[in-house]
Amino acid sequence: MKKRSLQILARLCSALLLCACLSGCIGAVIGTVVDVGIEVAKVPFKVGKAVVDVATDDDDEKADKKRADGK
Repeated sequence: MKKRSLQILARLCSALLLCACLSGCIGAVIGTVVDVGIEVAKVPFKVGKAVVDVATDDDDEKADKKRADGK
């Protein structure tokens, strides 16, 4: 009976140690997934800004600045 109790205790300690070691890995994986998700969510905004930048004409911006400055 004593030997069986020691085996159960050893297995329990091993399982707890394994869970503690894996928690760091799981945290890193979750952090990476969140970072990738945020970057993917930013892509449409970056593309939209690039399209607007291409669509706007620099001459129009210069003319607007001249009118605002009173020149």
